[in-house]
Amino acid sequence: MSPRNVRVPGPATPRDEASPGACFTVREAAAFLNLNEKKLYELANSKDIPAARIGGKWLFPRALLEEWLLEQAHGGALTDRLLITGSDDPLLAATVSALAPSLGAAAFVAYSPTGTLTGLELLARRRANVCALHWGGVEHSEQQHATLLRSFGGHRQWALVRLALREQGVILRRGLHIDGIETLAGFDYRWAMRQAGAGSRHFLESALASRGFSAADCTVVATAHTEREAAGIVVRDDADCAPGTRAAAAEFGLDFLPLGWEAFDLALPRDILFRRLFQDLLRAHAGPASQALAQRLGGYDLSPLGQVIGLD
Repeated sequence: MSPRNVRVPGPATPRDEASPGACFTVREAAAFLNLNEKKLYELANSKDIPAARIGGKWLFPRALLEEWLLEQAHGGALTDRLLITGSDDPLLAATVSALAPSLGAAAFVAYSPTGTLTGLELLARRRANVCALHWGGVEHSEQQHATLLRSFGGHRQWALVRLALREQGVILRRGLHIDGIETLAGFDYRWAMRQAGAGSRHFLESALASRGFSAADCTVVATAHTEREAAGIVVRDDADCAPGTRAAAAEFGLDFLPLGWEAFDLALPRDILFRRLFQDLLRAHAGPASQALAQRLGGYDLSPLGQVIGLD
């Protein structure tokens, strides 16, 4: 729904004042938004508004509805902050760390990696503004990423922006020389495995399956919830290997077994795409400092940075 279709809420009804409640009914939500009930049903059915269908009736959580309304307002009430979640990435983390001090107290940008699928769930629940994601090899990335996004409510309002191509594989402890993942899976090497729903784990599982193995064949001694946590476990010698990128391995001075390249994209609501903070982030990521760090870490191709990927 575009901002021009939302009108300023009318005055609260006597029921609102006496008993606000955690959820609105259809009638109450329509009155709150000054919309007719037919339009509200359309928004609920298309998942363009926060709503839940329970026992055949639509309910609208008041807190989420108020937050949604603020986000629809022209300019937005939350345009001074950018909360990024999803997949972990050393270069994106460095970009955010460099951008944040330049904003001072005027705006806020933060990056809290959670893994791809959890990040998309947070984006769908409006708990984050941007989700970094990667899911499979680069050759099918546009189709795979679009298909992945379409499984989440609200995806019709999202855009997908390519940030980089990354080399994905296995992070290895220093001095561990391995020719292939068949050896790591078939023998008693200790794995720091990523959690279910992480893009690095998905990439590893696909590579193992193509060689007749599965993640169940790996000796897992720890679970890591970010790539940098995985690298930290390996560098402390608590594990021999972990799924991750060449950049994450290089950041910790570890060895690396390459498995292929992937696309690293950002999913976000379309109304955030041209906000100043997001554009500042893209400019910083394309700047000389980020370019130099990408060269030092290795395993990055920043040439597609800023490309908008179609979801149709």
